[in-house]
Amino acid sequence: MPAPIVSLEALTSTTTFDQLLATAKSAGCTSPSCGSSEKPDDLDPVVWERIKDHPCFSEEAHHYFARMHVAVAPACNVQCNYCNRKYDCANESRPGVVSEKLTPDQALRKVIAVANEVPQLSVLGIAGPGDACYDWKKTKATFERVAREIPDVKLCISTNGLALPDRVAELADMNVDHVTITINMVDPEVGAKIYPWIFHGHRRYTGIEAARILHERQMLGLEMLSARGILTKINSVVIPAVNDEHLIEVNKWVKERGAFLHNVMPLISDPAHGTHYGLTGQRGPNATELKALQDRLEGGAKLMRHCRQCRADAVGLIGEDDGQEFTLDRIPTEVTYDASKREAYREVVAHERRDHMAARSKAIGMLKAAGSGKSLLVAVATKGGGRVNDHFGHAKEFQIYEASPRGITFVGHRKVEQYCLGGWGEKGTLAAIIAALGGIDIVLCAKIGDCPKDQLAEAGIRASDAYGHDYIETAISALYAAELSVQPLAATA
Repeated sequence: MPAPIVSLEALTSTTTFDQLLATAKSAGCTSPSCGSSEKPDDLDPVVWERIKDHPCFSEEAHHYFARMHVAVAPACNVQCNYCNRKYDCANESRPGVVSEKLTPDQALRKVIAVANEVPQLSVLGIAGPGDACYDWKKTKATFERVAREIPDVKLCISTNGLALPDRVAELADMNVDHVTITINMVDPEVGAKIYPWIFHGHRRYTGIEAARILHERQMLGLEMLSARGILTKINSVVIPAVNDEHLIEVNKWVKERGAFLHNVMPLISDPAHGTHYGLTGQRGPNATELKALQDRLEGGAKLMRHCRQCRADAVGLIGEDDGQEFTLDRIPTEVTYDASKREAYREVVAHERRDHMAARSKAIGMLKAAGSGKSLLVAVATKGGGRVNDHFGHAKEFQIYEASPRGITFVGHRKVEQYCLGGWGEKGTLAAIIAALGGIDIVLCAKIGDCPKDQLAEAGIRASDAYGHDYIETAISALYAAELSVQPLAATA
């Protein structure tokens, strides 16, 4: 079986699970289900308890915890112009794509195998490749089986919302506490440009009528979830010249109806994907346009900025996908759940998160005390754990942070092709990475060679490996202090 996705040794410098547990217990943590007692300042303690281990609902949690999706729901009741559900497609990383469809029994087998080998696993989601609420019998059967075997795994679904109102009561009965609804419009005239048809009440609808029905059902489902206290995340796909400006109105509507998060994400549009938008040349927003729209939405529904638009069979930390390591042909026919790795990991993470939260609070305090109007965009190469711990040449994405007197804010990510393969870097790849990092002031990484460092500098982007393995916020605060010529914070190892 594959090794854990993020090395526990990287977090604790221990080499065995016995040492791992000893480290956790010596830090004063003895409960196998514990988490950090610290919380972000802007969150209610009750809400924090519900999201602290959910990597999609908490930006802080996504540094430590993994999700997996099981592809048990292939049927769909809405056609979207940006969607083409594909099967046996290992090389595309986008929603609606899977390598294999699963029965509920196969899904349980896969979840147990992943839970045994990926100690970071905290969430099981069903995100298609069709619609989890429409293909309900398979969704429900899967959740019932998993809840029986691994009761501490959080269950959540993603849905287009059309069939959602019919499922809210059962979702609540199964303790499904997190639901994602894709809502791209609140005006049916806009919706008619996005959805060719829907299937509802045993018949097909098209055009504005279809969009109106979908809109009404989405709002009803959101209101029903909010009334039951179920946390909702709204996904909206940014489609330039179709709904980009309209999403400001969408944000207002979903906030008024109790949405917890609003995830505004870019259209993925490539002719090779075979979608309507891809084949007709509809472009997606660039990174600058996406950030500008997200910035305009600040003050409305709370924004999620760390989404990676996962496949319907994704496994691992957000930003990574090791689903191909857990296809059915690689999993034993008989599997028995062993909780030891997950329990040990949670104990160590509880200690690590307390340390990280304290360092983050100190770093943000320094920025706020600086009192300058200067803002910096910083790209960080990280493998997880909230640290600057990936080599520039190994990175497949950079996490983007904005530092200003308001603090340090995660604002997005930039996917790139890995530069260094087999010890050598490709000039064309480096040029593409530099282009992807347009607008960035500084790149932080654990290591970087002279060649890429010099070429980044020629493009006006500084790069530093002086803060390798420090907490991201500590490193950024030190950089910010250097920019203002004030006393920096000491690095924390």
